[in-house]
Amino acid sequence: MLNEKDRIRIRHMLDYSREAVELAKEATRADLDTNRLLELALVRLLELVGEAAGRVSPGVRTSYSEIPWSLIVGMRNRLIHGYDAVDHDVLWDTLTEDLPGLIDELEKIVPPEAQ
Repeated sequence: MLNEKDRIRIRHMLDYSREAVELAKEATRADLDTNRLLELALVRLLELVGEAAGRVSPGVRTSYSEIPWSLIVGMRNRLIHGYDAVDHDVLWDTLTEDLPGLIDELEKIVPPEAQ
């Protein structure tokens, strides 16, 4: 059972992930190289997903070990601290390949009807 703080943090992860996926659907990989606002928006959304993941309690992380918590937080840290060297290929792969699966897993924890 989730406490309210963890439920909110997981909802934040879902909201930011969904928003990033929607933005990426309307773009191409090449757009990351030419559209600075798109790049900034997507980077920020992934930072927020990672920040929320880092605040989920250790017990919940252990209970839902199928979610790669440390990789999500690690991505956030890389984006924040390596701000001058964001790899657009990795960013795009995360948006298009990883986030849809993460959304599916998070919805198992906090189903859409419970949000």
